[in-house]
Amino acid sequence: MGFHIRDMDKKDIKAVQNVARESWKSTYNGIIPMEIQETFLGSAYSDSMMHKRLEVSSLYVAEVSGEVVGFANFSTVKQGNIAELGAIYLLSEYQGEGIGTALLREGIKNLNGAQSLIADVEKENKSGLTFYKAKGFHIHSEFNDNLDGLITKMARMVLPIQ
Repeated sequence: MGFHIRDMDKKDIKAVQNVARESWKSTYNGIIPMEIQETFLGSAYSDSMMHKRLEVSSLYVAEVSGEVVGFANFSTVKQGNIAELGAIYLLSEYQGEGIGTALLREGIKNLNGAQSLIADVEKENKSGLTFYKAKGFHIHSEFNDNLDGLITKMARMVLPIQ
């Protein structure tokens, strides 16, 4: 399957919002109630939040036949030479095709000066944990997060960058 990774543009906002929604539905079904998912996505992926993300972070999209099928969101490099991977989502039918790996590589390639990359992963998200471990991330710490009243167990995963 041929895919293309590129910088996200404002015209991609609706497609990225769709990928986030569909990815959350398939990943968190039975883990996070749908109404909490909808509240979170409505806030974190609102039009205004997407415009802000485009201004203050790095976003990449993956396309197959001109359709956005995934995206990744990286912070800028922060104090301590650390960057955060805020999101990496794919439509479920495109998982396992190397697209997530390509999105991760593209973001890392552009993290000038970063010595480590952090990703917070919900501990019941087995496919996410497996993906990150396969890419060289290790669990640094665990914590509870409050997602609109639902306490989720999170793993903070860290990837050293050479």
